[in-house]
Amino acid sequence: MNKKPDRMTVMQNIIDAVKADFPLYQEDTFKCSPNNSCTTCTKKLMELVDTEIVYWEHEINRGNSPTFDELNRFGKLCKNIRRALVKDNRII
Repeated sequence: MNKKPDRMTVMQNIIDAVKADFPLYQEDTFKCSPNNSCTTCTKKLMELVDTEIVYWEHEINRGNSPTFDELNRFGKLCKNIRRALVKDNRII
């Protein structure tokens, strides 16, 4: 029988997936599009997700476990930001 992961493990898994999928630390990530052709402000979205990741990594390191609502909110935030990045051709 498989044991379900705890909430801290789930949050860390989401953070790891976002870091692998999003262009968080590429050179042009936090710059606006050169010809202002973006449909959304991906710069602000990337800043938002980066802030959330830093916050949750700090909380996990302190031993504070997220609630199910916080897991759901963070997962939904990342899903919506991913959709915006795909729409703006920042990721595939």
